[in-house]
Amino acid sequence: MSLRRSRCAAAGAALRKAAAPVALLASAALAACSATGQAPKHDAAMANAPVNAARAIPEARPASDWHGGAMVAAANPLAVEAGLRTLRAGGSAVDAAIAVQAVLGLVEPQSSGLGGGAFLMYYDAVSGDVLAYDGREVAPRGAMPDMFLGADGAPLKFFEAVQSGRSIGVPGAVAMLALAHREQGRRPWAEAFTPAIELAERGFAVSPRLNAMVAMGQGRYAPDVGRYLLRDGRPLEVGSTLRNPEYAATLRRIAAEGARGFYEGPVAEAVVAAAARAPLPGSLSLADLRDYRPQRLEPVCRGYRVYLVCGMRPPSSGGIAVLAVLGILEHFDMAASGPGSATGWHRLIEAQRLAYADRDRYVADDRFVQVPIAGLLDRAYLAGRAAQVDDSRALERVEAGQPPGALRRGVDATGPEHGTSHFVIVDARGDVVSMTTTVEAAFGSQRMAAGFFLNNQLTDFSFRAVDAAGQPIANAPAPLKKPRSSMSPTLVFEDGRFRLAVGSPGGNAIIAYVSKAIVGMLDWGLSPQQAIDLPNVVARGEVVAAEPGRFDPALAAALQAMGHQFAGGRGGGEGSGLHAILATPDGRLVGGADSRREGVALALP
Repeated sequence: MSLRRSRCAAAGAALRKAAAPVALLASAALAACSATGQAPKHDAAMANAPVNAARAIPEARPASDWHGGAMVAAANPLAVEAGLRTLRAGGSAVDAAIAVQAVLGLVEPQSSGLGGGAFLMYYDAVSGDVLAYDGREVAPRGAMPDMFLGADGAPLKFFEAVQSGRSIGVPGAVAMLALAHREQGRRPWAEAFTPAIELAERGFAVSPRLNAMVAMGQGRYAPDVGRYLLRDGRPLEVGSTLRNPEYAATLRRIAAEGARGFYEGPVAEAVVAAAARAPLPGSLSLADLRDYRPQRLEPVCRGYRVYLVCGMRPPSSGGIAVLAVLGILEHFDMAASGPGSATGWHRLIEAQRLAYADRDRYVADDRFVQVPIAGLLDRAYLAGRAAQVDDSRALERVEAGQPPGALRRGVDATGPEHGTSHFVIVDARGDVVSMTTTVEAAFGSQRMAAGFFLNNQLTDFSFRAVDAAGQPIANAPAPLKKPRSSMSPTLVFEDGRFRLAVGSPGGNAIIAYVSKAIVGMLDWGLSPQQAIDLPNVVARGEVVAAEPGRFDPALAAALQAMGHQFAGGRGGGEGSGLHAILATPDGRLVGGADSRREGVALALP
């Protein structure tokens, strides 16, 4: 048992044995852990009962008797096949993640790739450890707080900022995967890139989604991007063959040289040159690339009914916000108000609104600003937030609360987020990856280098550094700072055993999509596919964005009668691409892939 796990076990024991004053201290110690002490068995009724007091939730433990097989769920069948190919060869979940990401960067370049960043949640079936890998982009040393303000002091138009060199952060996905591979890989690094290299050289059929995304940006592409995505000025036709030998060459270099082949040499030089082009050239330098370091972090984990739910910590806001939604909902019997009930959706909407308000105000890169993680997830604080929810009517207005330990922060001025993908993998040993990966907007900054698109991740910063009252904004730009993310790769455990891996793209709507799917599976008893297929409802602020064509008009009418204001669309985010793998109590794996995209979930035969 690691030192961290020993500390958590001790805190759990103290909580079980202590009198009330001491129990509060032990509970605080547990809040800092990603695991807690042993808990008694719970029946189904208790699993969905409102929370009344702190309960010890079993920590994740080794899966010494794993016999559930292996599975990959991702946004494109070619990427899924690359992952399965790696698993067939005896690869780990991380080996397969490298193969999946390399192919997604080729066949779904609008969403993720070598030029972007990622967060990866990992469960080690041998040790029982749950780890979080941070490959978020960082701002260059030359980044400035006013980098997204024009000469008049007003914020740049969003797409003007997106297509500028100033939007490009130091890509982190390659370095993060290299770190994860050093610690969790079982096959040679170079082997995982073979499927993507072969596809890039041979060519692949353009999918309907890629065709549609190219068409959306037509007329805005730089000449080099137009040469790649257009033919005779028109978007690539569905089914036409697209080759990318330059991408294959970049992958060969990375395969041969490791991450250094990306962060130094010709590839790095091409990245810097692309960021330095007009209009609005950026400050990204070779030194910025050379000095990038990914991080392995302690995840943020909390109990939800009988489950242990683990997600990313800052600079992602996803783990905190999803856990806050669940922490509010734990005060209600969600099983009794299922997906056909207006009451169940009302509670989910209100929990989202409250969690988003706090997330927007307080969460940013915690290396630069104090983020009150323990306060935002404090049981008493969330009980107070839950007490604001009235089952008969919507809150007229939702404001950020004052969680314990929080400093006063300005009103956020961060724009929307868009281009992202998510995949989940379980290998034959029972190791699990849940990874969300992104270039931010569709095709990122719409600048290419060495065969791939560069991110525009720095537009995830607030365009203003202070609000109208002069208060500092937590997510303001700064040199070497990471912009806040909404990515929410999530792992769930029950009685110490792996139960669920889930996540989604969707910009700031990711938090809504993932919390909906978790509630659907854990509270409403739905299969992964059924939970994913539930209508998406994004409640950030006063207006609720309900998915057109999927949300029951009768439910919408009932919610409107409660005072909810509805609008179409996605609440400023992009469409979902939920992928999930659920381990059933009898040891089977059940996957789900979002029909809103082109993904599949396939088991290893």
